[in-house]
Amino acid sequence: MSKRTTVVFALLIVLVAGLLVVTVQAAPAPTKAGPIPVFPKPVFSEAVAFDETLALKDMPRSAAPTTFSDRLLEIRPERGPLAVDQSYRLESALQSGAGGLALNVPAASAAKIIPLANFEGISNQDNFNIFGFRVNPPDPVGDVGPNHYVEMVNLAFAVYDKQGSLLLGPLAIGDLWQDFAVEDCTDPSGDPIVIYDQLVNRWILTQFTTRGLDDPNLPFYDCVAVSKTPDPTGPYYRYAFITQPDTVDGGYFFPDYPKYGVWTDSYLMTTRDFGLIDRYGISIYALEKAQMISGNPKARAVQFFLDSDIFPLEHMGDGLLPPDIDGHRRPQARVAAPFVGTMDDNASYGATFDALNIWELSVQWNSRAEASLEFAGSLPVDPFDSIFPCAPTSRDCLPQPGIVNPTQYLDILSYRQRPSWRLAYRNFGSYEAMVTNQSVEARPGVAGLRWYELRRQNGQYSVFQQGTYAPNDGVHRWMGSAAMDSNGNIGLGYSVVNGVDVYPGIRYTGRMAGDPLGTMNMPENVIIDGTGVQITTNSRWGDYTSLNVDPRDDCTFWYVNEYYTAAGQASSAAGWQTRIASFRMPDCRAR
Repeated sequence: MSKRTTVVFALLIVLVAGLLVVTVQAAPAPTKAGPIPVFPKPVFSEAVAFDETLALKDMPRSAAPTTFSDRLLEIRPERGPLAVDQSYRLESALQSGAGGLALNVPAASAAKIIPLANFEGISNQDNFNIFGFRVNPPDPVGDVGPNHYVEMVNLAFAVYDKQGSLLLGPLAIGDLWQDFAVEDCTDPSGDPIVIYDQLVNRWILTQFTTRGLDDPNLPFYDCVAVSKTPDPTGPYYRYAFITQPDTVDGGYFFPDYPKYGVWTDSYLMTTRDFGLIDRYGISIYALEKAQMISGNPKARAVQFFLDSDIFPLEHMGDGLLPPDIDGHRRPQARVAAPFVGTMDDNASYGATFDALNIWELSVQWNSRAEASLEFAGSLPVDPFDSIFPCAPTSRDCLPQPGIVNPTQYLDILSYRQRPSWRLAYRNFGSYEAMVTNQSVEARPGVAGLRWYELRRQNGQYSVFQQGTYAPNDGVHRWMGSAAMDSNGNIGLGYSVVNGVDVYPGIRYTGRMAGDPLGTMNMPENVIIDGTGVQITTNSRWGDYTSLNVDPRDDCTFWYVNEYYTAAGQASSAAGWQTRIASFRMPDCRAR
């Protein structure tokens, strides 16, 4: 695969602020770096398959496996070149204190984050019980509704109440798709995403298909199930949308790493597309929401393909994130949906400065639908370093206690030039805010989290604030997810590990809206401490985690991530477990 095809593209949105150096600069104007050619024309299509299900709780489960194996299935093997570290570059947005733990840092707010629910989610043992084998990585993701929490991993899903009681599952994702016209949707393919649409009180559960990886004559599909009611254990409308053929090399583009978002009139999606030979690109989709929630078999989709042979790689990277609405205030009518990516001038995609890239999609679902995609520009951000010193490959990055074999270190995934799930969007009326994050080398050989708050006001974008969270305690913090509550407070959840005494576990922090810009000023909280390690030689860690805001009070954050216990480690080289927890900031009240 060519160097072009395997781009490295990291997420950023920034201002300039830290705890040690609290400097607030005017946000630079977007810069359209590099020529942007004529944009691709929209390709409209209809769902290629549709049906309705019984209540999910009444549908048959997969038959119990008759044999069990120690085989470990690697979900969606990553394509792309191995990143080469170019040495550490100073992090000017580095926050040196975690809630006042470092010297010469302003004391943290006296207020503390309020922990709420904390319960066990799906584990790899569930995959073993369902399929007879285990998988890696888990890609834990979830979302919260008024009464439920739905979790998905590779290759299972489950429904809980908010106290952690299991209401349904864990089930194979294929159980949701049994007897569907597109049989590929029943496969254990993975890369699932679940989103809750609070604007219409519906659930969306998705996965892609992978049979085309084995047979180039077969197409790929995006399988999208939309609940018919607010109950995620009830019936669903099921849709399959086909990806576009590669008109140059033949076959179909593989829609890798699909990410979804809720918008006013559309469900939005992005994919990282690979062709048969040396073709690469990024696709931006919109799905016709009103028709999907009403069960119209002819619900439409529109796709824009950004071909790396035509469009500058630094503006595409390894993926873009669609906006996903939090809160109940809708975006202004007909306003474009912003899609965000990042670029690192220390990576291999041709970027000349570190920046946040913004694309805008406009869709009108008329009888003759119209759609347009524009590049809004690149917002310069504080320098960051997304290429971590890993050895012997770019996946073997973060050491674990008791592990001396570098091929059993954990993958930081920062070298993929893209922001980490989600791009959490919120409309405050006078402005729109978006928050996201990415993993970086925050200190020499230490992973941290660069997070951003991007704003759009009167159609103009700016980086309102940015910071790199990496307390000076030798602990690696990575694979994060960020969101904002109705007060403008920001939560940040993430994985932790070090090579001495911090086993793979889960923590979170946050900031109140009035804290110094660029800082996560709340004391760090532990969701669960790990007690075991991952000993697979592929080093894969989950490719995303998810922090979401409860639509009932618009205050409570819900987070899902993976961790390890000694018992899980003893059962499998990849005996991961997941944990679901909620918390809220002390000043947030239900709206």
